[in-house]
Amino acid sequence: MRNVFAFLLAFAIAAPVAAFAASDVTGPRNAVLAAPKDRLGDLFSELKRAGNERAAERISNRIKQEWARSGSASIDLLVQWADKAAKEKKYDAALDFLDQVVMLAPDYAEGWNRRATVHYEMNSYAKSMSDIEHTLRLEPRHFGALAGMAEIMKNTGRKELALRAYERILDIYPMLRSAQNELGTLADELTGEGI
Repeated sequence: MRNVFAFLLAFAIAAPVAAFAASDVTGPRNAVLAAPKDRLGDLFSELKRAGNERAAERISNRIKQEWARSGSASIDLLVQWADKAAKEKKYDAALDFLDQVVMLAPDYAEGWNRRATVHYEMNSYAKSMSDIEHTLRLEPRHFGALAGMAEIMKNTGRKELALRAYERILDIYPMLRSAQNELGTLADELTGEGI
């Protein structure tokens, strides 16, 4: 199992990611999903240059809004139902909705990320990591998915891999205080253990 986690982290952080344009998805939804990519590029540039935590948080919230746009009213409704079920800790229901989301819209990264989060909440780390890998294949800059990966690595004693995931987050979102703190803590722990 350790090798699976290590492989997934290495794949998500270091391996080249297939471009969204290479997807074989066709039809009007593809046009809807392609438009935010341009806005996302600009927002990620702004996020990297943000001079303070508050400005960076505003930009990251705009990025999350872009990620949430599925281009489909049906998908949006399923995600809303899944979110409601997850908040009520009805994880099986949330997974049923999110299974439908990823089946109907396999190119919608946020669907995979939401399902990864539910699996994480259920302590199903292997399933969560699998969904994180799908998320990062579609959106390699998904700092939320990377944070989930880092937490799983940390919780399973893979501190060096967690450290690398936090470094990747900070490369994307330098002002993310929680990642800065986690990186510092892990670096201190690993130094004490004699990396």
